[in-house]
Amino acid sequence: MTRADRLGAGGLLLALAWLAASPGPVLLAAPVKGLTHAPLLSRAFDLVYDADFAGAERALAAACGPAPPQACDVVRAAGAWWRLYLDFDDRSRDAALLTEVAGVIARGEAWVRREPERAEAWLYLGAAYGVRVQYHGQRLEVLAAARDGKRIKNALERALALDPDLHDAHAGIGLYRYYAGMAPSIFKILRWFLGLPGGNREAGIAQLRRAREHGVLMRSEAAYQIYFADIWYENKPDEALELLAELRARHPGNPMFLLNTAQVHEIYRQDIPAALAAYRALVDGARRGSLHEAVLAETWGHLGAASQLQALAEQDRAIEEARAVVALRPERPYGAVALAHLEAARAADALGRREEAVASYRAAQEAAPLGDPRLVRRAAQRGLQRAPDAGTAEAARRSLDGWRAFERGAFEEALAELNRAVAARGQDGVHRYRRARVLAATGDRARAREDFQRALDSRPPPPPPFVAASYAGLGALAEAASDPARAAAMYGAALRVRGAFPDTQDQARRALQRIRSPR
Repeated sequence: MTRADRLGAGGLLLALAWLAASPGPVLLAAPVKGLTHAPLLSRAFDLVYDADFAGAERALAAACGPAPPQACDVVRAAGAWWRLYLDFDDRSRDAALLTEVAGVIARGEAWVRREPERAEAWLYLGAAYGVRVQYHGQRLEVLAAARDGKRIKNALERALALDPDLHDAHAGIGLYRYYAGMAPSIFKILRWFLGLPGGNREAGIAQLRRAREHGVLMRSEAAYQIYFADIWYENKPDEALELLAELRARHPGNPMFLLNTAQVHEIYRQDIPAALAAYRALVDGARRGSLHEAVLAETWGHLGAASQLQALAEQDRAIEEARAVVALRPERPYGAVALAHLEAARAADALGRREEAVASYRAAQEAAPLGDPRLVRRAAQRGLQRAPDAGTAEAARRSLDGWRAFERGAFEEALAELNRAVAARGQDGVHRYRRARVLAATGDRARAREDFQRALDSRPPPPPPFVAASYAGLGALAEAASDPARAAAMYGAALRVRGAFPDTQDQARRALQRIRSPR
């Protein structure tokens, strides 16, 4: 299961987290509204979402005393949750988190018994349960999440009954209403079994947006939950990216939001170049010091870049990215070294370097951590048992060697290698595209045109960047042959391909402007 799969499943379980309980008691005393020293607490919360945990502790040192102790407890618990969440495969923090949150909840229950008319007491109690619900939801612990959820929604509804302007409470209630309205049959059965009310998708999203726009403490959490809804149920990856951009602007130090950006491009938009750029931004940000949790960020970046480079048939550079992780030997994220060896093994296998691949598969097995949450040992064992097709691997190696020669300007060497690759596996669109580029550069336009077209006609087609670049190549050849109508059609086709190389898009746009506005 990928990180995105796990987060989506956890989000669905959070549908059961914000559950309704029996109506709250009649409120007889005069309600006490508002949040005590909200600006100080908001600053601390923002630092938690920025993954600046040391800064959050300093902010709490200034806030606590003026602010209620329970509020400070909740911020600290949220920080503990984010530390765990950033490396979720590592279970070594679980027990400590659960112990800490249990204490926060107990103190919160005591506060609402002392001051049942204070709105913020109920809000912080609901927030404390919310931290534990996040944990249970992401660990796929359905019943535990449901049990806590009964208390959460009751607490938040009491907070709103006391203070209708306490917009932060809408985040939790809206989350329940949205997911309860979207839940599949298995969750609806469980909801019926527990005697829980139904939901309302539109009203739930509206409440989440209200918390995002008007909340003091929970606006970032509300935005993050809307992001999950957009990618999992609303099929709105572009809007999800906008939310992540908002979160990155507000919390530039948190590498999770940049990682999520890469994952949206990779998984939901199939935009390999954009995903690769985001993964590389993680590495750059870690090295510049602009991201907190720098080792974690750099490791995510290298592993993600390796995967995208494999998709672009640049296995040599994928191996370099994987080896960078091995050289770092990071303790976080959990199992990263094993994953890096596995990526290196797969890339080496794809190029026919079987001995190197076998050594990396074995290294992956040895490095797999306790529990092996990413099933590295199983994947490595499959790699050891099944070598790739030798002819396909040889063609891939020659194709890549030819492409590297082309990048050096060694056109004759490039063409010789690519001729061998195409002769062996002529149905591969990547090999055809690469040879077309060399042929076009050496002036053999007729054969280049044929190869670009064969790349487009290959089944399965090559990855989108090669499709767009093949259209652009045909456009350039048509333009050189004084056929502006066909050139414009090909450039337009290149621009319609999602997931093109940025330079391909720039070339196509400039060419269309040139064709449509001749001097």
